Amino acid sequence: MDLLDAHLIPAVDGVAFGLLLFVVAAGLSLAFGTAGVLNLSHGTLYAIGAYTGAELSDGTWGGLALGLAAGTAAACLAGAGLSAATAPLARRGHLAQALLTFGLALIGGDLLIQLFGADELPVRVPEALDSSVMLLGHRYPAYRLCFIVMAVLLAAFGTWVLTRTRMGAAVRAAADDPQMLAATGRDPRAVHTGVLAAAGALAGAAGVLGAPIIGPGPGTSENVLMLSLVVVVLGGLRSLWATFFAAIAVGEVQTLGVSLAPDLAPYLLFAAMAGVLVLRSRFAEPTAGHGPEGPGPDPVARLRSHLAGRLRRRPHGTPGSAGAAETSGTAGASGAGRAAGAAGTGRADAAPREHARRLPAWIGRLPGGAAWRQAAPLLVLLVVLISLPTVLDAYSISLAGSALALGLLAVSVTILTGYAGLPTLGQTAPFAVGAYATANLADAGWTVGPVQLVLSALAAAVFAAVVGPAVIRARGTTVLMITLAIGELTGAVVNQLKSVTGGADGLVGFPATRALWGGEEMLEESQLYNYALVVAVVAVSLTLLVLRSPAGKLLTGTRGAEARMRASGHPVGRYLLVAHICAGALAGVGGSLMVTVQQYLAPADVGFEIAAFALLAVVIGGTTSVIGALLGAGLIVATRDWVAGSWPGHGPLLLGVLFVATVYLLPRGLAGLRGGSGGGSGPSSGAPVTGDQPPSAPAPNPAGKVSS
Repeated sequence: MDLLDAHLIPAVDGVAFGLLLFVVAAGLSLAFGTAGVLNLSHGTLYAIGAYTGAELSDGTWGGLALGLAAGTAAACLAGAGLSAATAPLARRGHLAQALLTFGLALIGGDLLIQLFGADELPVRVPEALDSSVMLLGHRYPAYRLCFIVMAVLLAAFGTWVLTRTRMGAAVRAAADDPQMLAATGRDPRAVHTGVLAAAGALAGAAGVLGAPIIGPGPGTSENVLMLSLVVVVLGGLRSLWATFFAAIAVGEVQTLGVSLAPDLAPYLLFAAMAGVLVLRSRFAEPTAGHGPEGPGPDPVARLRSHLAGRLRRRPHGTPGSAGAAETSGTAGASGAGRAAGAAGTGRADAAPREHARRLPAWIGRLPGGAAWRQAAPLLVLLVVLISLPTVLDAYSISLAGSALALGLLAVSVTILTGYAGLPTLGQTAPFAVGAYATANLADAGWTVGPVQLVLSALAAAVFAAVVGPAVIRARGTTVLMITLAIGELTGAVVNQLKSVTGGADGLVGFPATRALWGGEEMLEESQLYNYALVVAVVAVSLTLLVLRSPAGKLLTGTRGAEARMRASGHPVGRYLLVAHICAGALAGVGGSLMVTVQQYLAPADVGFEIAAFALLAVVIGGTTSVIGALLGAGLIVATRDWVAGSWPGHGPLLLGVLFVATVYLLPRGLAGLRGGSGGGSGPSSGAPVTGDQPPSAPAPNPAGKVSS
């Protein structure tokens, strides 16, 4: 009985908190399961309602009703606007939607802070609800009991609407068979807009009613979004009641779990999320093509394109081009002329061929003009990076070093997203492993740069090998969610393992890195930048060599023709696992480099926002462009830290605009600007004409080897 008394209030709080999450997650589930929109701005819709309700609350029933109406309407309008914003992305998959809605969340969060301030707003509820009632001998807030009743009624009403009304039938038909819905005279586009507006209204109403429970303030939208994603994953998209019970479980973990097992509670939610996703992926066969750009082109179209290219390359005057009406004499004369011309040509070419035979053999192995044209952008970029310390101030040089570190993280995302077809939002996990490994090595006296890099890469590779089997089986949005859960679990470890990570305070004050054995500590920004540049050049060069090798071709083949690769005996799972491990090692190098350049490490440096930035950098450059990922990382760092410096307090707004502009204006990234408008798909389509575009996938043969 004493145990029940001690944990009764946390248990009831868990029910109230879980029901609040249910109302929010119901809208998120509706948007994703019915409208097909992966909405990472759903937490911002909650914040719109919460801020509006708090601003209009005055302690009266009228203020509560006005706030509920205004907050719900504002979030409903925002949801309808989201429908219009995502409509052009309907055929581009969930990755573009995730980036767009995350950018909109950054913009919306900045605007809310400008309108309502950065401090948490107080919420005043009516006097009748601002009191306590007796619950099994304990006093409990009346407002929370009232909220529990309202949420249960809302769950029952929503289930009835979706299952028993014609409106619910139209919503289900829009998700399952929009063509059939259109045949009945209903506009699927209108239903889609209505669904997102209703999802926004649910989030807004939850924000108004839940403001006394989760008050409006900085970080509220991110917290609500993450917990709602966990609820949706655990409950699935098929039943509101499954979402209801999943929300209750999450609420209990957040309240009662913290009371009973405070050391385990931070890990339980995202561990459960990852476990459920992995189990579901185990019962689903991988799709034949899992790359972000869909299946490869039609074989007939490829053959037609190949023949057309051969015909365009045929020189004029080839045999068979003469007219059929030529006389035999003319033909004979022409043949004699051609023979004489051939003889003359042979005599004219004899001397150069003889001279070529006298040249050293290594000259014949030098790259031709096409190779130099492909390498020219890389050389130009390298020259620009080398010259930066001579034209930038110390602060800008430090930003350039940070951009190189983020660039290596983005390149690792490129390997997984563009080559392996595994879009990721959790690559900051091995990035964090490498970063904290370097900081702790430096604190222990291991300050030699190459040693730090090798050990950090090894630690990150081991981490990637451990979590890799949970990732490589899944495809599409499931990969995004699994990697997101892994990233959030890593963040929980960072905050809890204070003896290693410093917790929320981070790590600072460790010795600076030395470039080589016996060298001096690097303290000047120019020294740190030059070190970062050398490391980045070596890492990127090795990455390009691997991606252009037969191993890279095999990896590209698993993305574009997985079913054929499996049928021909290729161990696709092994290829993907190796790619995941190598990408993790590269991310670990990037994390090590970031610590060396910054000389401090905070949890925000390895959080979800950095993962989203890395994915954005990949999209900016083109999902299959290594150099484009580096350029995208540089643009993000310049926007976040340099451009935003001239407009203080608006960094998230500028980054949000960058997210939105990239999704709309660069659907194929910077690589697409150079790739022309060819109609082919796959890795080579729209890729830049630089050395970092992936090779075409090999044609599998029965022996399981790469054809030469």
